Amino acid sequence: MINFRYHVVSLTAVFLALAIGLVVGTAALNGPVADSLKSQISALSKDNSNKRDQINQYRDELNKNQDFATQIAPAYLNNQLAGRKILVVALPNTSDYADGVIGMLKIAGATVTAKITVQDKFFDPNNTYELLDLAGQSSQPTIQGEGLPMNSDGVETASAQLALGLLQRAGSTQASADDVAALLTAYTKQGYLAVGDNAVGGAEGTVIISGEPPTDKDAAKKNQSAVTMATQFGKNKPLVVAGVSVGDGNLISAVRGDPKLVTDISTVDNASTAQGQVATAVVTAERMVQNKVGQYGLGAGASSLVPKAAS
Repeated sequence: MINFRYHVVSLTAVFLALAIGLVVGTAALNGPVADSLKSQISALSKDNSNKRDQINQYRDELNKNQDFATQIAPAYLNNQLAGRKILVVALPNTSDYADGVIGMLKIAGATVTAKITVQDKFFDPNNTYELLDLAGQSSQPTIQGEGLPMNSDGVETASAQLALGLLQRAGSTQASADDVAALLTAYTKQGYLAVGDNAVGGAEGTVIISGEPPTDKDAAKKNQSAVTMATQFGKNKPLVVAGVSVGDGNLISAVRGDPKLVTDISTVDNASTAQGQVATAVVTAERMVQNKVGQYGLGAGASSLVPKAAS
């Protein structure tokens, strides 16, 4: 007859056998499994090291390409903009490369009549009526309101007024230096613009430097306001928009996507790099000297990196 003691002994024997099996199995597999894991870890470590080396190499090559573009610029640009007067309008988020663009324009022989940095406040839709009031109060004897848009769009009116004061006009009547200074002071004091030293009017054309578009709740309206500003500065004089074409609603993509603007405004979509800054100077020369319009860079809508060399 099977009693309780028999069950206890049997169960003890089973558990003992399981324990012995685990110990023996672990001991038998420990060597091969551990060696395999160590081999895999070693391989992954080497692969990661190789990837880091590749990234460092690509970074070095990119830096050298930037250096090459900078060093070759004087010979390549070769005074293509000699004697030309250019207004530079820097939009928000361009501080990292705006001066690089200006540097290449100067290497090409251009005179930068003014650098105007547009503040975020300018495109804020909540300020449209304040801008309208400012435009009215800032009118100067040689920068009158005649011909300015007659609507409630503060960005359009203010942009048209600034273009009227800073760009050359047909005929002999030009904005006086004192009136230009007073106009820019008014916008600067209200926090709409920041103006570089020795800003004057009389520019033959404009380079607008664009950055990444805003992402806040008013982004769509602000992006449209940037297009509105570009339209005003490009209405009667040559205009190049140079910057980046990343982010929804960026200015360069907006220009390239508009059937009218794309025939009037040239663009460069990689102006955050030295190569793109050199290209901007070449494209500006094409736009101002040859009166040709083109779209250049790396992004969608670009025909090539730079204009074709003249035959």
